[in-house]
Amino acid sequence: MFVFILGLIFAVVVAPIWIVAHYATRWRTARMLSREHERALAELAELAQRMESRMDALERILDADAPGWRARPGAGQ
Repeated sequence: MFVFILGLIFAVVVAPIWIVAHYATRWRTARMLSREHERALAELAELAQRMESRMDALERILDADAPGWRARPGAGQ
């Protein structure tokens, strides 16, 4: 009888708390980026910054060489 009561207490009180704590920890761990993903994200951000710089340079060149290029059909704006 004593073992039954201990098993019941474990099943009703301890096991649910244990399960919730376990999955909460797993969820928190899964939310974080791995070092590899952080590195890839930083590399993509750097590439985007370089591409933006190149686009700015090209727009300055086009503004100097063909001042009305932005107003032309198909110019994207």
